[in-house]
Amino acid sequence: MTVTYRVKDAVYVNLTNRCPCACTFCLRQNGPEIFGSGNLWLEREPTLDEVVSALDAWDFSKFREVVFCGYGEPTERLDVLLAAAAHLKARPDAPKIRVNTNGLSDLIWNRDTAPDFVGKVDTLSISLNTDDPAEYLAVCRPKFGAAAYPAMKHFAQNAARLGIDVVMTIVDSPVTTPAQQENCRRICEELGARLRIRPYESK
Repeated sequence: MTVTYRVKDAVYVNLTNRCPCACTFCLRQNGPEIFGSGNLWLEREPTLDEVVSALDAWDFSKFREVVFCGYGEPTERLDVLLAAAAHLKARPDAPKIRVNTNGLSDLIWNRDTAPDFVGKVDTLSISLNTDDPAEYLAVCRPKFGAAAYPAMKHFAQNAARLGIDVVMTIVDSPVTTPAQQENCRRICEELGARLRIRPYESK
């Protein structure tokens, strides 16, 4: 079971297979492995003790950050994520912590979750994906329907207001226009976030 794995100068944490979205561009549709990490599809979800043990095996002086991002949405296991992040922050060599998320944890948990990340997570990388709510529904296919896009933006804005570094991402796909990218940049500015345009990867 792959709980932690290395991608370049970061250690990644794989908590769950669960995700409320079924994005058309998601890399996991191409198989159980990303960036040579081994099989990321979990036969069962790791316990908090297993996550902590896997993290403690790394020397974080050699890495830039720890990223909660696996084959599922990490906030599906918010309690384990936050406890593991708090454990890392207590270490003398505490690394920077980033969570790659679809930004739907408020809908997953039916409450305002942004305050939970304060003091535990340095950066939230949130998948904006598009400037258009209808396109978001078609591309990300969230189980929450039309409520997902505004909830994602609300979560991002709340986190930014609380002082968390918020980065919102879109994919530089063949169909993304410069106008769409500029609209996404404007949305991020209004929410207090930064825009990152990720390169398109087919596998």
